Parts: sequence; structure tokens; C-alpha cells
Amino acid sequence: MSIPAYFDIHAIQSLPFSNTNRDDLGAPKTVVFGGAERTRISSQSWKRAIRHHIESTLDDKVVRTRRVVVGVAERLQARGWEQDEADLAGIQVAISAGKGISLKQEKDDADQVVLTTNVLLLLPESSIDELADLAAEHRQAILAEGKRAKKPTAMKPVLPTDVVDGLLSRRSGTINLFGRMLAELPGANVDGAVQMAHAFTTHATQVEYDFFTAVDDVEQALKLPGSGHMNTGLFSAGTFYRYANVNLTDLTENLAGDADLARSLVAAFVDGFITRLPSGKQNATAAVTIPDLVYVCVRDDRPVSLASAFEAPVTGAHGYTALSASRLNTHAAAINTLLGEQHVLFAAHTAAPNTHRDGDTSALDGLGTHHATFSSLVEDAVAAAFPGGQA
Repeated sequence: MSIPAYFDIHAIQSLPFSNTNRDDLGAPKTVVFGGAERTRISSQSWKRAIRHHIESTLDDKVVRTRRVVVGVAERLQARGWEQDEADLAGIQVAISAGKGISLKQEKDDADQVVLTTNVLLLLPESSIDELADLAAEHRQAILAEGKRAKKPTAMKPVLPTDVVDGLLSRRSGTINLFGRMLAELPGANVDGAVQMAHAFTTHATQVEYDFFTAVDDVEQALKLPGSGHMNTGLFSAGTFYRYANVNLTDLTENLAGDADLARSLVAAFVDGFITRLPSGKQNATAAVTIPDLVYVCVRDDRPVSLASAFEAPVTGAHGYTALSASRLNTHAAAINTLLGEQHVLFAAHTAAPNTHRDGDTSALDGLGTHHATFSSLVEDAVAAAFPGGQA
């Protein structure tokens, strides 16, 4: 009997005038593929939106921060500690951690100096609460060491390093799913079970320039000519191919064999992949679309991206969605034939009427069975990925 090993998810999604993920100059990101420039959206930006969705769905919040010191101090102040004592405790957490963790000074938005860690930590929010609990247990030792040291950052560690490191290295569902790279803290690294591609347009695009002005209401009332502000924004539009996969074996191993949690994480991940978007300039463009087509495939051999279906850019005078869906359909069928249909344990899709010119979504037979709703697609796909378990 074949065992599900990989969960592939593909989507065709159109975004109107937007810039959900910009580069260092404020322009939409791009890539040259097949000799044509395409608009690109980084996997990091889309992954962040999905991660927040999963954490909210499973009530398992994670914090990515360099301000663990501040977080511990704030929690202790809320318990009645004086600020200087709470600050000592927060500093002790960093000092008592592994040798790779150090402190540096930065200024916050209020121009106040704060101490941050040298690396960006990723940990469950509950770990910060428990670090505050640990500091409270060693309050007298922290205050005594703070009094002895010439300055707070010169204190010697008084908290148990193994406990501090354990809390900083603790995993959550999304850490087990997406992974964590933290060379400064031995044992904290987690190999992610998700691979996620940068989304790119199936066709050639070019950046559009939007010149805009802002009116000064007071000057306008005085009938003064001109505007209060002028600038140019950069935007793009297009139909994107999106892809990600989940290594089901690695995820279950990361979760110490907890298949039920693995199933919940995959279901939340797929739902987030379908429903969430990056937040860049959304207030200015409201490019909050949903995918026009989602195709999922559970395989027993290897993950398969279908990006090469669009190496030759799609061209057409009546839009790109239907043509992109047709291209994906043809390519998926060909790839499954090449690799062997026996490796496909489940294949299905959900498609809007605009993915086929005559509105007949059943024509996408290379993408498995058609489902009328995203929810039924996710439910059946997850059930196929975890046979014999709860839906």
C-alpha cells in the first residue's frame, strides 16, 4: 500500500492594481523567466500571512522578536515589580542564555534606549510568560547580582542556562511546520516541512507609475495654488502561479508522531494558502482577491512544482486566467504521465467559472476531480493525506 508522503498545492490567482510585496526601492518585485519580466511576490511575505492565520486558527501564537528582554520586563512590571528590577530580570534572561546570545542597545520609536538580542528569536509567546515565571523564582539572586555588578549588562548569569535555552528553543505548530534557523542557540534549529515558492505572473508584466498629490486643506481654504505633497507610487497587476508543498513524513516526525496535530496543521496551512494575502499597500489598493483555481495533489514519491508550465509566458487578448488554467491542466496531466499515475494518491481542484472560457470547469480533467467549494477540497485532500485518521 502506498503511503502519502507529499502534499502539493497549486493556485492560479489574479491580483489587480497592487503592490503587496515591494523591493528596497518601493517597486513590485520582479523576475525574468522564459525571457520575459514577470511580477513576483516573495514566499516570505505570503508565508507570514499564512503563519498568522494558522496561529490564530489553532490558538498557538508565535513571536518573532529581538525584544525578549523587554517582553520579560513588561510582564514582571505588570506583576508589580519596579521597572529597574524588571529590567534586570529581562537582561538576566539574555545573559543566562547560550553563549551565542548577546545584547545590544537600540532606540525605540520614542527615542528611548532599549536592549535587544543580537539575533531575531522565534518562539511561542507562552515561552516569554514562562521566562518571566523563571525570573520571579530567582528574584533575590537577580537583584543581588544586579547590585554587585557595576552595570546591568556586566552581571553574571544566575538563571539556569538549560531552562532558559529550553524555553527559547521551544517549538510551536508553525515552527514545526515552517522550521526555524538559529545557529546561535544549539538545539533550536528545526528543519521545516514546508517548501513554498515565490509567486510569479504567468505572463509578462511591467511596473506602472502612479503619480499622486495630497491636498493641504488649510491652503485650499485660503485658495493658495499647488498641493501639499506630490509623489509617485509603483504598482503592477497580473495573474499569478503559486505553489507550495508539505513533507508529511518530516512534519509528523517534527511533531513526535502526533498525526492528529499534523493533520490540523496541514488543514490550517492549506486554508491559509487559499484565503490569505500579503498586506503590502492593501489599504491603498484593496487587492483582496481569492484564487481562481486551486489544485491539490497527494503523492507518495516526491513533490512536483508545475512552474515550468509558464516558462513560455501566456499571451492573449482576453485575459490570462482561463489560458493559465488550461496551461496548468495540460502540464499537470503530462507530468503525471511522465512520473507515473500510480504515484498520485489524490488529485482534485476547485475552479471559478472564469477559468474556462465557456464556464465548463469539468474540462480541467488533468487536475483531478472537481470540488464545488474550497472547504470540501481541503477536507477531502487532508483526509487523503492522513488516511484512517479524523477528518
